[in-house]
Amino acid sequence: MVQIFCKNNEKSEKFEFGTTLLQIYDVIKPNLTYKPVCAVVNNQIQGLTFRVFGSKEVEYLDYTSEIGRKVYMRSFTFVLYKAVEDLLPGVRLVIEAPVSKGYFFTLRFTETNEEYPVSLEIVQRLKTRIKEILAENHRFHRIEAPTAEVAKLFRERGMEKKAKLVEGIGRLYCYYYKLADTVDYFYGPLVPSTEFLDVFDVVKYYDGILLQLPRSDGKLAGIVKQEKMLQGELNELARNGVAGYAIKVAEALQEKRISRIADKIAERPEAKIVLIAGPSSSGKTTFSKRLCVQLMACGLKPKLISLDDYFVDRTRTPIDENGEYDYESIYSLDLDLFHQHLKQLLNGEEVELPRYDFPTGKSVKSGIHFKLESNTILLMEGIHALNPLMSEGIPEEKKFRIYVSALTTIKLDNHNYVPTTDNRLIRRIVRDNQFRGTSARSTIARWPSVRRGEDKWIFPYQENADVMFNSALIYELSVLRNHALPLLESVYENCEEHTLAAALTEFLRYFEPISDKELPPTSLLREFLGGSSFHY
Repeated sequence: MVQIFCKNNEKSEKFEFGTTLLQIYDVIKPNLTYKPVCAVVNNQIQGLTFRVFGSKEVEYLDYTSEIGRKVYMRSFTFVLYKAVEDLLPGVRLVIEAPVSKGYFFTLRFTETNEEYPVSLEIVQRLKTRIKEILAENHRFHRIEAPTAEVAKLFRERGMEKKAKLVEGIGRLYCYYYKLADTVDYFYGPLVPSTEFLDVFDVVKYYDGILLQLPRSDGKLAGIVKQEKMLQGELNELARNGVAGYAIKVAEALQEKRISRIADKIAERPEAKIVLIAGPSSSGKTTFSKRLCVQLMACGLKPKLISLDDYFVDRTRTPIDENGEYDYESIYSLDLDLFHQHLKQLLNGEEVELPRYDFPTGKSVKSGIHFKLESNTILLMEGIHALNPLMSEGIPEEKKFRIYVSALTTIKLDNHNYVPTTDNRLIRRIVRDNQFRGTSARSTIARWPSVRRGEDKWIFPYQENADVMFNSALIYELSVLRNHALPLLESVYENCEEHTLAAALTEFLRYFEPISDKELPPTSLLREFLGGSSFHY
C-alpha cells in the first residue's frame, strides 16, 4: 500500500501499489470546479493515468489553472489534428501562434507546403467531426518504445519533423501518443480521454482556424481581432556548427525592423512622443535604446525616459489581493506628475525629471533638466505606456505608439509551439539572477502576480499600437538553455516552484545548446545575459 496526501482537501488515504491518479481522484473526491485534467505529484506535473508506486503528495488541477490549460490545449490540438486527418487527406495542421485568447492554426498541403484554403464550410465540417470524436470517448494512449522505433513510425507517416524531434532528445526510449488510429507527439501530458474535453469552439479566423478553449473562469473568451499580432531546423544548425550564421541573420533582420520603425516615426514630424509598452521581459528597454540609435540616423535627437522613474513612494504603492505591493498597477505611477511634465514639455517648457530610488523606495529629483527642441523626440518606455490614462489629454497626432512582445516563432514541430510566456519567464529568470541576485525560485514565485498584472494592465491595450515589434529571436532558447538550466535545477523538489521549474527544465532540453560568444554587444538578448554595450 502507498500513502497519498491530497492537497486539494487535505485528505490522506492508503491505496494499492500502482493505482492511477484518476482512480485515486475518484476515491478522494477533491472539490474541483471542473473535471481534473492533470495533477502535481511531489511538485512534478503528471497525467492522470500516471501510476503511483510510492507515498506521494498530490494536487489535482482543472483547466482553470495555467498548467491545466496547457494540458487541455495539447489534448485538443491532438483532437483537431485527428479531425483534419480524417476529413482532409493530404493536408496537415500547423499551429502558428496564440492569439485572441485562443490558438491560431493554418492548413497546408503535405506535398507542396502551400496553404490549403480555409472556408466556413471546412471549419464547420471540422467542428462537427471534433464533436463526434469527443462523443466517441477515445482514450489518449501514451506508448513508450525505443526511440529508433518511434522515429521510424513517424517517418512512415510522413512526419519527418517529429522523427527528428524525438531523435534529438538523445534518449534510448521515448514515448508517443495514440488517439484511435492517429499518432502524435507532445512534450507534456494529455488528459486520459476525450471525455475530459467539453468546452471549445472552432471558428474561421483570417486565413486559418482559431481554436478557442476555456479561460480561467471556465468560459470561452470572445474573439478579439488582433491583426497586428498576426504579422526545429535550428537544432540541426547547432549540431552542424553553423548556428553563428543563424545568429547573424536573426540579428540583421531585427535591426532592419527597428530601422523601418524609425523611418515611420521620422515620416511623422508632428509626432513628438513615442510610447513604448510591452509585458515583462519582452526586451522593450533594449529595443528603445536601439530605436534611439536609428532615430539619430534619421537626423532626430531622441530622449529616452523610463516610466519606472515615475513610481510613487513605496508607502503610496497600491496593495494587491495578497497584501503585497502591486508594482504592476498603473496607479503605482505618479500620473499627475507625469501628465504635468508631458504638457510642460509639449508647451516648450523645461522640466526636471524624477528618479526612483529602488533601494529606499523613494521618488527623488534626478538633477536632469530637459526640454523639447525642434528636432527632439521623447521616448517613454514602460509597461503602461499604451494605457490611454498615460497620455490623456495629449493630441493623437503628437503620439506614436509601439508594442513590444516576444512572440516566439519557434515550434518544436507542427503541433508543439513554444509558449510566449515560458520564453519570457526563462529570460526573466536568467536576468534576475544575473543582475538582481534573485533566485529562480523567487522569480517563479513572483510570476503569477506579474501575469495577472499583464492581463489587467497591458494586454488589453496592445492593439492601440501603431506598430508591433516582435523581440523573439529564433536562436534565443538555445543560447539561454545553459544559463537557465543550473538555475532551474537549484529549485528543490520540496518547493511549490519546483513544478514549473521542472517543466521548464524538461522543455529546454529539447534545444541544442548554442554559445553566446557570437552575440553582438547590441543584441536584445544581452539585456538578459549581460555583456551589452548599452547602459541599463
